[in-house]
Amino acid sequence: MRHRLFIPAATALLFALAACTQDELTDDNRLPEGEYPVFIRATGLSVEATPQAAPSTRATVDGDWQGVQTVALKMGDAVKEYTVTASTDFKSATLSRENAPHYWTSRDPITVSAWWPFNNADITQMPAVKVAEDQSQLADFQNSDFISAENQTVKFDDPTLEFTHRTARVAIDLKPGTGFTSVAGATVSLVSLSADNGNPTAIKTYNASGNTYEALTAPQTVVAGKPFIRVELGSGTFYFRPQNNVVLAAGSRYKYTVKVNATGLTLEGCTIGDWADGGGESGEAEDLGYSIQNDGSYTVYNADGLLAWNKAVQKDESINCTLTADIDLTGREWTRIGTWPGYSGIFNGQGHRITGLNFSAATTELFGLLNERGVIKNLQLIDVNLYGNSGSAAGIVEQNNGQIIACSVTGKISAY
Repeated sequence: MRHRLFIPAATALLFALAACTQDELTDDNRLPEGEYPVFIRATGLSVEATPQAAPSTRATVDGDWQGVQTVALKMGDAVKEYTVTASTDFKSATLSRENAPHYWTSRDPITVSAWWPFNNADITQMPAVKVAEDQSQLADFQNSDFISAENQTVKFDDPTLEFTHRTARVAIDLKPGTGFTSVAGATVSLVSLSADNGNPTAIKTYNASGNTYEALTAPQTVVAGKPFIRVELGSGTFYFRPQNNVVLAAGSRYKYTVKVNATGLTLEGCTIGDWADGGGESGEAEDLGYSIQNDGSYTVYNADGLLAWNKAVQKDESINCTLTADIDLTGREWTRIGTWPGYSGIFNGQGHRITGLNFSAATTELFGLLNERGVIKNLQLIDVNLYGNSGSAAGIVEQNNGQIIACSVTGKISAY
């Protein structure tokens, strides 16, 4: 006779055992083969992670089993696909299999593993965590979650598996700071991520509610000092660089509260811990002063950004640059642009000024050689102090084979 025991209800177990005749049970806890199928109660996923303003996503990321149909369940060397039946509140589930399930062979505890999602082509191997690069849509955010219960002891009278998340969860709460009345319309990304197992090095986050953005990542460590959070708002791109290594551990949730100021980001606070709460970190975020467009062009709005473009264009003299603000180079070191065959991009000052250009060198200009495809336009150099010590000096360009449009220079230029 085949018995279907759904446990942990202790009374159900007692009745089931009472229904068995004594000769059905053999000595030393052994059970007849093929009569006691393994059913599992799945628990463990946090239900506290969803922001208060957001509804349940009906997904494992928020402790909800409704969106999971099956899991891979392993006993010994055998892995089988088990059906998931969610509870009425969707916060736990029953794992069962109608045909050819795993069976209890005794009342001794067993070791069980289970995971979701799984690879249909090879259900026997738990897949590596690989999340979506663009999680800005709810479905892609949800589908980036991976859950498992690994090598857990399951008792005959309490067959329960506690699942945990194999991903790390990052939430960013934005607040408007100096220079902003609103942060609506921001684009928030996580950057400097590991590419292990084919994972993306940058992830576009999901706008979970209001000004809260979330993403799931594979477990990894973001090195201190590397850009980690990127906020694009208006014409600016802002970065947060952690002061310490950020260990994105499986099952952990990191919640950052970030104030966006016109001069950069201020990190007001960060909680780091399990899927719901944890410790903390504080620090300052910096504004790199530029953003890079899809075609590789730089949009620049402070001295750091202009010098970053200067560094990039030393390797590729075709990179365009557009100024969106006046730039002060006082006390900064400039490396001239344009060796053979010369600068071939478009530098558009958009009527903005560069002030504080002050140095002495063999040549003094912003650009050395402008080739026939190069364009410099709508730029003002103000209060320059330039001295060429090898017989030549200029403000904007030394040798022009391209176009210079609506540009001017004021200040002192001399040569020996």
